[in-house]
Amino acid sequence: MNLPNRLTVLRIVLIPFMMFFYLADFIPHGIGKLVALGIFIIASFTDLLDGKIARKRNLVTNLGKFLDPIADKILTTAVIFLVIADGTIPSPWGVIIATIIIAREFIVATLRMQAASKGVVVAADMWGKVKTVVQMVALPICMVLAYILTSGYNIPNALTLTFQILAYASLGLATVLTVMSGINYVVKNKECFKE
Repeated sequence: MNLPNRLTVLRIVLIPFMMFFYLADFIPHGIGKLVALGIFIIASFTDLLDGKIARKRNLVTNLGKFLDPIADKILTTAVIFLVIADGTIPSPWGVIIATIIIAREFIVATLRMQAASKGVVVAADMWGKVKTVVQMVALPICMVLAYILTSGYNIPNALTLTFQILAYASLGLATVLTVMSGINYVVKNKECFKE
């Protein structure tokens, strides 16, 4: 349990706290959502930090390779569910987006397991990394939009509309990149499915 792995575990531990504050409607003026946003940013920062430390100090471990992507998926999936549950991303679009993103993760995870059984390592590629970056930008924008919609303050309609456009566009782009990266993983590694 080296430092990068501890940071990964910290990311997982932060997720329930993020969810609690996001859903804490008893905290006035939507402040809970801002606290949740802060926790999300800290958790996302640990994702950058653990990878850098592991590579720089040669602390890459099998546990880290296993835990890191799981922590990322739980974090992003939790936020997607939160912004769907409170209507920030309206139905049915939120449900469609969540289904696409989760389906892609299952497909890629299955591909990686199949490849591993044949001694092949399926590394993250450019499309997967770009998808992750766009998701990490889109999700905090959605959380800010959730705060704007629930704060109770007299926020100008133009600002609300701007964040709605940014949230929908960035999450839409993340969904398109999710599909593209999923197809790319399958096409590049189709040999793994040949029995």
